[in-house]
Amino acid sequence: MSLKLDRNARCAVVGYGSWATAIIKILCENEKRVSWLITNPAVAEGVINDEHNPKYLSDAELDIARIDVSDDINHVVRESDIIILATPSAFLKKTLEPLTESLTDKFIVSAIKGIIPEEYLTVAEYMNRFYDIPFSHIGIVTGPCHAEEVALEHLSYLTVVCTDPDNSEVLRAKFSTKYIRTVSSTDIYGIEYATVLKNIYAIAVGIAAGLGYGDNFIAVLLANCSIEMERFVTETYPSERQTRASAYLGDLLVTGYSLFSRNRRFGMMIGRGHSVAAAHLQLGMVAEGYFASECIRHVNSRFGVEMPIADMVYDILYRKVKARAAMKILTTKLI
Repeated sequence: MSLKLDRNARCAVVGYGSWATAIIKILCENEKRVSWLITNPAVAEGVINDEHNPKYLSDAELDIARIDVSDDINHVVRESDIIILATPSAFLKKTLEPLTESLTDKFIVSAIKGIIPEEYLTVAEYMNRFYDIPFSHIGIVTGPCHAEEVALEHLSYLTVVCTDPDNSEVLRAKFSTKYIRTVSSTDIYGIEYATVLKNIYAIAVGIAAGLGYGDNFIAVLLANCSIEMERFVTETYPSERQTRASAYLGDLLVTGYSLFSRNRRFGMMIGRGHSVAAAHLQLGMVAEGYFASECIRHVNSRFGVEMPIADMVYDILYRKVKARAAMKILTTKLI
């Protein structure tokens, strides 16, 4: 039975990183009250006392009068109808471990652009399999949209994905502001995997840039990334979809080109000769594409889709193949 949202549905955000902070800023434009799970005491104190996140996206001013900060996930879930997951994918399982409140009547929205490590599942697939949440009770919110530009209130677009268009309209109203425009889609599978793949491809772009390849080559590389993304989602889950839309191609481009892209920065460090461990340490944040690379490799073992770019990234990150040698081989496969 489909869960029907109404405009008065109460929202909660799980996670306190850059994107979670940006989502809180957006929601406070429209909601009277938003619950926010923050398990880091220093971050919670900064939000409550100084009205900004002291660790992530610190330039974003937050309306604390509209925010209910809590470190208790059960309280947050109990008080809300829509639970927006915005933690790094690698931390989601641990974040949800203390949960005892039922999710039966809750609508789950994933704002996570990654796959659950070791489970090899997207967030929607994970919540469906381990928490028995029907896909009709799950939504996706995706870009192209960097948290840093939300903080600056630069015009950005979000895509809201639900199986029920009516639920999409409710979520669109909650995420729409003078600087955020929203569109809708029903392609949960394709868009969620596209958000995972674009992080892998941003690492590839970063590696190329770190190795000294120029804009001409990177344009070719990104064009081929788009082709590879479309091939993967089409061969694994055929559906009518427009992969040139912003949720697919736009998100790929901004993650590949933007200086805000942590996956691109991570790849650049690899291209410049840093080890994976050193790149993680220097980045200081989670590069979702690192975990996604192994997970997509595992998922694709069932399908055998031709993915030379994703394979190259995996070989460099997990098999310790030299970046320059791997990229040189890839250059002979691009069109």
